[in-house]
Amino acid sequence: SFRWNKLKLAHFLNSELNVIECSGPKLKSCMLSSVPVLSWLPRYSLRDNAIGDLISGISVGIMHLPQGMAYALLAAVPPVFGLYSSFYPILIYFIFGSSKHISVGTYAVMSVMIGGVTERLAPDTNFMMYDNATNQSMVDVLARDTERVKVAAAVTFLSGLFQMLLGLVQFGFVVTYLSEPLVRGYTTGAAIHVIVSQLKYTFGISPKRHSGPFALIFTVIEVCYLVPETNIGTLVVSLVSIIGLVMVKELNTYLGKKLPVPIPVELLGIIIATVVSWQVNLEGEYGVEVVGEIPSGLQPPVMPTASLFGQVIGDAFALSVVGYGIAISLGRIFALKYGYKVDSNQELIALGLSNTIGGVFQCFAISCSMSRTMVQESTGGKTQVASALSAMVILVIMLWIGALFEELPKAVLAAIIYVNLQGMMKQFMDIPTLWKSNKVDMLVWVATLILTVLFNPDIGLAASIAFSMLTVIFRTQLPKYSLLGQVPETDIYRPVENYNQVNEIPGVVIFRSSATLYFANAEMYQDALAEKVRSQELLCTTQAYFDKLSKRLTCFASILLCAYGERDRHSGVIENLESGGFFSEKVSKACLFSSIHDAVLHCQTDREVPLTSQDLPLKPTNSVC
Repeated sequence: SFRWNKLKLAHFLNSELNVIECSGPKLKSCMLSSVPVLSWLPRYSLRDNAIGDLISGISVGIMHLPQGMAYALLAAVPPVFGLYSSFYPILIYFIFGSSKHISVGTYAVMSVMIGGVTERLAPDTNFMMYDNATNQSMVDVLARDTERVKVAAAVTFLSGLFQMLLGLVQFGFVVTYLSEPLVRGYTTGAAIHVIVSQLKYTFGISPKRHSGPFALIFTVIEVCYLVPETNIGTLVVSLVSIIGLVMVKELNTYLGKKLPVPIPVELLGIIIATVVSWQVNLEGEYGVEVVGEIPSGLQPPVMPTASLFGQVIGDAFALSVVGYGIAISLGRIFALKYGYKVDSNQELIALGLSNTIGGVFQCFAISCSMSRTMVQESTGGKTQVASALSAMVILVIMLWIGALFEELPKAVLAAIIYVNLQGMMKQFMDIPTLWKSNKVDMLVWVATLILTVLFNPDIGLAASIAFSMLTVIFRTQLPKYSLLGQVPETDIYRPVENYNQVNEIPGVVIFRSSATLYFANAEMYQDALAEKVRSQELLCTTQAYFDKLSKRLTCFASILLCAYGERDRHSGVIENLESGGFFSEKVSKACLFSSIHDAVLHCQTDREVPLTSQDLPLKPTNSVC
């Protein structure tokens, strides 16, 4: 007995060791896929990548400074929090992201969505105080900004949790429901919201905040009403900044191939504007609003206010979907260009961790910027080391240089936002292109734009996705039915109404539908088949004749399965047909074919009963693709 127990113990230990030995490689693979930096950083080539990543990181870091401060205005928080959002999340994505080229950080669309939440939950009216010196009511800016930072951090933290949860349950496929026309129409509509939100800084006015549907229209009306109160100094600063930025950007485009790196027009703009504002005293002499105090150093981590989660849960989910959709779309473009794969679920987790940890450090939600990504790629960036270096540039600015920009006019930051949105405004050219290529996609683009403009980015996104799904149903409900003919001396078949060189097969009618056959369009399919057959004078309208003909034609129920020669798909389809009771004595497995030509040959050779002159001369084949 002792010996037997000893043998069992030895067998148990051997089996456990085998389990551990087998699970080791799996554990390593899981670790490398969950933390991609562990797989590529040890193999990082200094000779091939270091110089390009260094130049790219410095260039992108310089862009982060003005964009981070400008997009903080969109989020309705102090500019320094835009710098925080350009530092912490980038380092997290460097560790967990799977794309080599995209530049994550502040993004206009995400920022304006955050701004809608912060201004809704912390409006100016909640922080009014009475000034005894002037006998007027004024806004307690410090208390308001403190509360808005809490709101932004809470919605960012919650959106990150949503993204991580979706990534863990392998929900990355959700991006397939965000078609390119929908994404481009949505970003164009959101860009219009961004422009309208910055008009107050351009004209130096203070319109009331509107929320809910049609808020943008009400805001535009009020801005037009307040135009006579424009601060001339602010307007001049805005116009000069916009003209200067556009001219230098066009120069960058013109000299793009001759310059090793693009001219840092935004950095030059804020430096010149800050120096001029300091020398001329734009705030004191002309009433031009400036950035104000920029604290040096980093903020300690603070857990977001949990009591706010219930009020921002819908906004957080919208942010998580929009941020992920934009990042994965751009990531796939560069992955296809350079021949590597982007893991959609890992991207969800990477963005989720970036936003969750960023929310703890009082950042606002981030995504991927097209302009920064293009600069990162064009200046030689080949890995996410470039992004990490850009974060180091921001760290240096926050620790030692940030306070130098306290006299920067906010109108200049608004001008930077306008100029950076010109690419999104050019997306209006999609309309004539889509009109020529696909009118349904054009309808999705236009409808998404209108819904986003009218109902704000959050509700507009949900309405746009619903409309896009309706168009999918609409396409299956109204497919194109056609009869096919054979290209002479080939096994190729094309619609007879579109090609005049194809010949119909004597004795056979090939019927095709452009949509998948299912319960919603089955009756329409049957009606269309009958109509096409009648047009060929193959069927009589009387049921008696139909019964007579169906008994005499063996090929009437021949079915074509488009499986591209894959036997696994054939077997799967056949199993589904068998389980559904599809086959019968008249419709057997012999009626299944892997190509149209095979079905035609079968119909031509297998005729049990010849037709007389009183009967119809052709035997139709129902080919379902």
